[in-house]
Amino acid sequence: MNADNIKSQMRKGYLEYCILLILNKKPAYASDIIAELKAAKLIVVEGTLYPLLTRLKNGELLDYRWEESSQGPPRKYYEMTEKGLAFLAELETAWDEINQVVLKIKNSDAADVT
Repeated sequence: MNADNIKSQMRKGYLEYCILLILNKKPAYASDIIAELKAAKLIVVEGTLYPLLTRLKNGELLDYRWEESSQGPPRKYYEMTEKGLAFLAELETAWDEINQVVLKIKNSDAADVT
């Protein structure tokens, strides 16, 4: 059994949730999203982020707008849609439930299980 494989699967499971949490705060450019993920110690490269953003956009959870940039070509800023906000609320409920289960199991004594 390889712990790296399990960690990779876990990371994939919460990456979209983390992206939505970031965009729930304010619209963001892709490199801003990557920077915030890196600051949280969740390393993501553009080759991973862009397909996720596209999938979220195609699912009508995100939209985008173009903004002029003083440092080059216009930038695409992603933002949450109403559907995305509702979906995020569902994910937050699911995350809380999963977290409670894991913490309960992690913090229980063997005597509590029987």
